Amino acid sequence: METIKQITLDSECAVITAHCVMLSDSTFNDVNMSNISIVDANLSDLKIEGAQLGGAVFQNIGMCPPDHPMYDPNAEQRPLFFEHCDLHKSRFVACDLSGVEISDCNIEGLTINGKLISDLLKNGI
Repeated sequence: METIKQITLDSECAVITAHCVMLSDSTFNDVNMSNISIVDANLSDLKIEGAQLGGAVFQNIGMCPPDHPMYDPNAEQRPLFFEHCDLHKSRFVACDLSGVEISDCNIEGLTINGKLISDLLKNGI
C-alpha cells in the first residue's frame, strides 16, 4: 500500500523535482511557478484561476498518441472551458477546434488562416 505524505510549504522558497509522483487534490495558492515544466502528466480537472500565463506554451495537449502505452483508440477528451481569459495575440496552430463554441467574445482582429473573421461574417461567408 502506498503511503501518502503530506508536505506543507509556507512562505518558503523551494525547487521541487518530482518524478512518478501523485499530486492529486493538491492546492497551490499565491505561488510563483514561473518557468515550470510539466511533461507527460494527467492534468484532468486542473483549475487555474487568477494566473498570469504570458509566454506560456501548450503543446501536444489531448489524449495519448497511438505510440503511447496508455493509448486508447476509443477514448475521447472531455471539453476544456475558458472563461474571462485574455488571449489576445495568442496563436493556435494545427489544433483541432471542431465543435468549439465562441460566445460573447471580442473577435476584433481574429483571423483564421489569414482571413479576418469580421470580414467573413460581414460578407456572409
